[in-house]
Amino acid sequence: MNSFPETILQFGAGRFLRAFADLFIHQANEEGQNVGRIVVVQSTGDERATALNRQKGRYHVAVRGYEGGAVVDRLETSASISRALVAASQWDEVLALARSPQLRIILSNTTESGYNLDPTDKPEDAPPRSFPAKLLAVLRERFETGGSGLIIVPCELREHNADTLRGLLLQLARNAPHSHAEHRNTHAFAAWLEHECVWLNTLVDRIVVDPPADHPLRTEDALLTVCEPYALWAIQERISPFIRNPAVVWTPDVQPYFLRKVRILNGAHTALLIRAWPRGFQTVRDAVNDAELGPWLERLLFEEIVPVLEGRVEGPAEFARHVLERFRNPFFDHLLASIAAHHAAKVQVRLQPTFDEFKAKFGRTPPLLQEVLKNDTIIG
Repeated sequence: MNSFPETILQFGAGRFLRAFADLFIHQANEEGQNVGRIVVVQSTGDERATALNRQKGRYHVAVRGYEGGAVVDRLETSASISRALVAASQWDEVLALARSPQLRIILSNTTESGYNLDPTDKPEDAPPRSFPAKLLAVLRERFETGGSGLIIVPCELREHNADTLRGLLLQLARNAPHSHAEHRNTHAFAAWLEHECVWLNTLVDRIVVDPPADHPLRTEDALLTVCEPYALWAIQERISPFIRNPAVVWTPDVQPYFLRKVRILNGAHTALLIRAWPRGFQTVRDAVNDAELGPWLERLLFEEIVPVLEGRVEGPAEFARHVLERFRNPFFDHLLASIAAHHAAKVQVRLQPTFDEFKAKFGRTPPLLQEVLKNDTIIG
């Protein structure tokens, strides 16, 4: 593994990417795909970067849950990370990697506010505060030293994530203060960003949690991560695939995967919250295992949500069966309270469109969705 070159720069050192893309890249390297090694950049603090360097990029991933009706509880090792850099104190090293001819790919997984711009950022900051400004600085360094364009693969759970990120960087590049003499170079850089770099929209789907306090490896592996068996990484196929993995789907259009996840998985979460929380249930698992709520949720999925999506997304019924299995994960305590945040907005995205489209498609009102929407007393 150490013989592979550093081909990937990753913004984000959190548990999600470690149990998702980083693990898949490790598996691909082990199979001889030679994807390369990852250099992680931590932008907030230095604790995870320190742990990654101390453990030489090696850590364990506990995969726990149901898969095909059987309980899975296996331990995997990942060693795709070469080293970790702290943006605040090692920005020069980040820019050095930006200049590397071996660098090919940039991965990211930032917080929900990660795409927010910071009006105080300046081109000369080292590093800038916001993630888009950091990424712009890395790409500008590569452009100005004659480097080839990179493949940008954002893993934030945002609709049209790469398109959005590209638009932000173009906005920053074009609006940056510059003299008249620099105008031509700025135009060339913007064109390089837009046409020489490849921006791949993605959809990521895997539940990743902290390890339980009693896990035997917790004391010796500070990076131990726990995830469910299910995983999906849908990547827009605008280039020849750089990784092959059972969890990775290369597709011309990521949008149907977004639609499927939001309407089925997220829609089921929100509908279950409306029914279960007022009755005193605390977790998704307990609600789905209830003798009344479990069958009710299955009816909602297969009689009203899945029919609306048939012909528009791939395998909605199979995905719904996976969702029910994931909700019953015996190892995870997914709190209903965590689903309640921003509830009103979620209803408008996750449930109301399905209600409206069911009426338009079948010429009648979906009774279960109607009941959910009528009796929604959740405030969030």
